Amino acid sequence: MDESGIRKRKESQNGSTDLTEDNKEVVKAIALQKDVGLLSGICLIVGTMIGSGIFISPKSVLLYSGAVGPCLLIWTACGVLSTLGALCYAELGTMITKSGGEYPYLMEAFGSIVAYLYSWTTIMVLKPSSFAIITLSFAEYASTPFYPGCSPPLIVTKCLAAAAILVITSINCLSVKLASYVQNFFTAAKLLIILVIVVAGIVMLAQGKTENFSNSFDGTATSFGAIGLAFYNGLWAYDGWNQLNFITEELKNPFRNLPLAIVIGIPLVTVCYVLVNVAYFTVMTTTELLLSPAVAVTFGDRVLYPASWIVPLFVVFSTFGSANGSCFTAGRLVYASGREGHMVKILSYINVKRYTPAPALIFNGVLAIFYTIPADINTLINYFSFAQWFFYGLTALALIVMRFTRKDLDRPVKIPVVLAGIMVLVSCYLVLAPIIDKPELAYLYCTIFIFSGLILYYPFVYRKVNWGRKIMRPITMHLQLLMDVAPPEKTE
Repeated sequence: MDESGIRKRKESQNGSTDLTEDNKEVVKAIALQKDVGLLSGICLIVGTMIGSGIFISPKSVLLYSGAVGPCLLIWTACGVLSTLGALCYAELGTMITKSGGEYPYLMEAFGSIVAYLYSWTTIMVLKPSSFAIITLSFAEYASTPFYPGCSPPLIVTKCLAAAAILVITSINCLSVKLASYVQNFFTAAKLLIILVIVVAGIVMLAQGKTENFSNSFDGTATSFGAIGLAFYNGLWAYDGWNQLNFITEELKNPFRNLPLAIVIGIPLVTVCYVLVNVAYFTVMTTTELLLSPAVAVTFGDRVLYPASWIVPLFVVFSTFGSANGSCFTAGRLVYASGREGHMVKILSYINVKRYTPAPALIFNGVLAIFYTIPADINTLINYFSFAQWFFYGLTALALIVMRFTRKDLDRPVKIPVVLAGIMVLVSCYLVLAPIIDKPELAYLYCTIFIFSGLILYYPFVYRKVNWGRKIMRPITMHLQLLMDVAPPEKTE
């Protein structure tokens, strides 16, 4: 069924199965195309990292760090840590040029089971919950102007978030280039509003608004777990530094563009974040910042009035662009996992006209809509970071392991192994610190969920039971016809 579908598609495109050499060049293989250049790669990193975090997380980072000084240091340290992680991923991504983020690296270093547990956890929880969190932030900012003096009803926020998920998923299903253009536009928009905030902050500093920076270390938090939670919330705002590794197969010249986009994009985001926080503290005390329902909007009301309306508008743009980047990369992980047999095969199929992983994108979108139902964003962020940083550390460890087990692999980018070691140690701290400081059953539930994937792994992946294939065969056939998709062809 699958191969005949591909053959018929080619016949319809060329009129015959007996193709001339010229015709063969015209027909594209049914596979993801290399449509993402350096600029789009930088915009994917910057656009996904700068979402709602810089407009919401300043409160959380300040709350757990306790004072202005440590707050700014933590924002800077988070940027340095993200850069270290991204440099590790630059080596891995140019050594193993497969899409799917951490998935192919864990597969190569530790084998099928570890890679499966990563894909199981990330596909079923981490990626769709992240998509949901970002769209909920988008919905909150987009609906607030229509409810002056009060918070928008929860049902309105959730419905708007679900609508955003549908729109973004549709864009990504239609065209890779269209999704890239959307990403580039919204990245430019968010950099514009950050520039406005930073310039306004510099003007306020020049006017002598420096009182909030005196005695800036008074009240610094000393709790082991509190510092860990401050890093969690700061790193949530930086999350997205690894996004380009999810689409390596679609990058033009990945050996050049992957490390270059990382080196340009992440330092740019770090500088933006630190300067934006400095700008916030020029007009708000720590108490005022903690009490603000939306820090960026409060800043706009105090500094940019009567043009303060541009801040919430551009925050909406920022969150929409970040959600688009999250959707774009999540679909590639689902696609890669399905291709390896760790998810149902239909999820690895490609639309034969648009060359997008439509089933994978739709699957991620449907899960994200379900995750909009519980709306406690802060709780989701904390547990999301707990599991995510476990896998970040494991991937950095994979780099160290493959230095000894896969010496034969070509490494166009090779970083000092000590950087990967630092990444492993920091990841261990971020995973263990909140658990040791304040043990909660939620962490145990998270761990149980990760390993519960083995219940499905043994019969369906390891044993490949026949009855499972019999059930999926007609479902796959009908979904192929419905979505006009086919298995990807192997390309050089």
